[in-house]
Amino acid sequence: MTRTSAYQPGLAWFATLGSAWVFVLVTLGAFTTSIGAGMVFPDWPLSNGSVNPEGWLDDVAMFAEHSHRLTGTLMGLITIALALWLHFREERAWLRRLGWWALFIVVVQGLLGGKRVLLDSLAVPGFAMTLGQMLRIPHGILAQVFVCVLFAIAAGLSRPWIESARAVPAVRTRRLGYWCVVLLFAQLALAATMRHNHAGLAIPTFPFSTPDGGLLPATWDYRVALQFGHRVMAAVLGVAIAGFGHVLWRDPAVPPSIRWLGVGLVGLVVGQILLGAQAVWSGRNAYVTTGHVIVGALLLASTFLVAFFTHRASMEAGRPVRG
Repeated sequence: MTRTSAYQPGLAWFATLGSAWVFVLVTLGAFTTSIGAGMVFPDWPLSNGSVNPEGWLDDVAMFAEHSHRLTGTLMGLITIALALWLHFREERAWLRRLGWWALFIVVVQGLLGGKRVLLDSLAVPGFAMTLGQMLRIPHGILAQVFVCVLFAIAAGLSRPWIESARAVPAVRTRRLGYWCVVLLFAQLALAATMRHNHAGLAIPTFPFSTPDGGLLPATWDYRVALQFGHRVMAAVLGVAIAGFGHVLWRDPAVPPSIRWLGVGLVGLVVGQILLGAQAVWSGRNAYVTTGHVIVGALLLASTFLVAFFTHRASMEAGRPVRG
């Protein structure tokens, strides 16, 4: 087959489909965790020894976990097809490498998810969580990396990336986008650690840390520290993303579509903070908490996408992406 760097509608739309489907997977994974259904089936890769376990459509916990497994399987098949399609039809080496990275990550994610179940009862001396429970944290973090890799592939295959002539955005714009992505990854890693250590209500009041309006918690342990760090990072990110949206709007080299996406980022971070507040006020309602996870993933993916577009010239020149 002949490789090309020209716009390929079928491949581009397939990559976009994969980028959309991953949010179905993230949603089901977040909901499964929110309702505590991660161990409703004690076996893997089958569920109660079957691909169609009895009663899974009638029980919300079974439905959440088994749907997550089925969605993950389909995500794996989509990623295999995407990696092979890129390998045989895409001329740009960096995009072909991203396809193989996506496949590697989805395989590791599947193994982490499976081992999380199979090793759930294996105690780790000195820790409250078992080894299987610990694996939930890298599983959640790597999911965010996978989302960004899929978005990078879809962006690189899109018509605007390939066919539109673009000036190079200012160094300040590129650097701020880079650091916003770094901060978001740090925040989501902190959130995953907090979530799986059951620290979502370690500070049960918001926006203050005590019922009498104190800014700092009255008592501290590692769960409180995780929750407080998550709140501080949210404030830092609110300022950083607002600043990123501002410089995107004022940079003449940034096209209008990306400027408006920058405005959307500000809206997403505001919505995410409000969802976080509602999660505390509602006592971690499963639906609110799931929404908080989804919007967090969307915020990271969207910020990454905007920042990635500002580094288009570096990517096409074969240079590493830097601020």
